[in-house]
Amino acid sequence: MKIHLVDGTYELFRAYYGAPSALDPQKREVGATRGLLRSLLSLLRQDDVTHVACAFDHVIESFRNELFSGYKTGEGIEPALLAQFGLAERAAEALGMVVWRMVEFEADDALATGAARWWEARGVEQIVICSPDKDLSQCVIGDRVVCYDRRRQILRDEAGVVEKFRVSPESIPDWLGLVGDTADGIPGIPGWGPKSSSLLLGRYRHVEAIPEDAMLWGVKVQGAKRLAANLRSHRKEAELYRLLATLRTDVPLSEDLEDLHWRGARREQLEALCQELGDRRLLDQVHGWLD
Repeated sequence: MKIHLVDGTYELFRAYYGAPSALDPQKREVGATRGLLRSLLSLLRQDDVTHVACAFDHVIESFRNELFSGYKTGEGIEPALLAQFGLAERAAEALGMVVWRMVEFEADDALATGAARWWEARGVEQIVICSPDKDLSQCVIGDRVVCYDRRRQILRDEAGVVEKFRVSPESIPDWLGLVGDTADGIPGIPGWGPKSSSLLLGRYRHVEAIPEDAMLWGVKVQGAKRLAANLRSHRKEAELYRLLATLRTDVPLSEDLEDLHWRGARREQLEALCQELGDRRLLDQVHGWLD
């Protein structure tokens, strides 16, 4: 079997900026939720999708905001998008999917925890993390745990991670700590770009193993002296940024593997939701019912 772990927050954002605007009978914007339902129904129709869970950022803030004041918040998110967070969770649940609503942790932490918990479970052939987010590349293990960008239909295994980032999955948090990640509010270290970070981490794997003296690096890096000076003066920040980029694998998920087995949509819930959304045509796309 394959386990599909879906980044619900990403799917909602993708639908908001890609699906047509739509109003429900109460004149609320619900286009993103309608788009999310269609996207998830498309996923569930695939023959190899038998076990599935969907993780959402129930709130944008997490424990990482306590570690770093500059970490991402809900500031700047379109109100019409933010208002659909709860609807999106209800939509996935009405489809019969296991839903993980994250408050203290983030959706990506739930996905990382699920991958770490079940990739070696009996009968599991592969875990497919449905998200293009860079930080989830740290979860990739050979071809057993992979990341899949559904929009561009790109599947990335461990060889694909190395090809893209020039570092192994275990070095992705270090790479993000040095380069930064604007989506998460991680600024990175001055002067350290993707190329220099990949060269050094390709050799030393982790930030703390990079010598402070550039003469000892053993690889040719443009502007090495300046980079070494910046790393010396910002080493504590680099370690903090790596911590922020490191996904947790200890989220207290209550489900066991069999709970992820998709058996069909919940008819009463989904019919009520589609009525609320003002689009009962969505019901025609459901190919299996739980009740």
